[in-house]
Amino acid sequence: QVQLVESGGGLVQPEGSLRLSCAASGSISSINTMGWYRQPPRKQRELVARIFSGGTTNYADSVKGRFTISRDNAKNTVYLQMNSLKPEDTAVYYCNAVQAGLNTWGQGTQVTVSS
Repeated sequence: QVQLVESGGGLVQPEGSLRLSCAASGSISSINTMGWYRQPPRKQRELVARIFSGGTTNYADSVKGRFTISRDNAKNTVYLQMNSLKPEDTAVYYCNAVQAGLNTWGQGTQVTVSS
């Protein structure tokens, strides 16, 4: 079983930057995909970005060109670099890992974009 711990959320002004980290532990060898999802207030959880074991990435249209997902296999950590943040990026951000078709979620980290 995999455990995920996120960090790096907080309050930032519009056009600012944050970097989220997700450290994986446990049975990580079989992880295929890792990603970030977010849940804005009163809305459903949505995909932000994900990275596959071969390094392929995909992004939600709303964050393309502003967010970058990366993976450090030596540290078993996935990052989400968020630039040019907008108020509509405000949400709880969740790390996700997929192995053998099963999803594991982190506890979530709050990102608030406000002046």
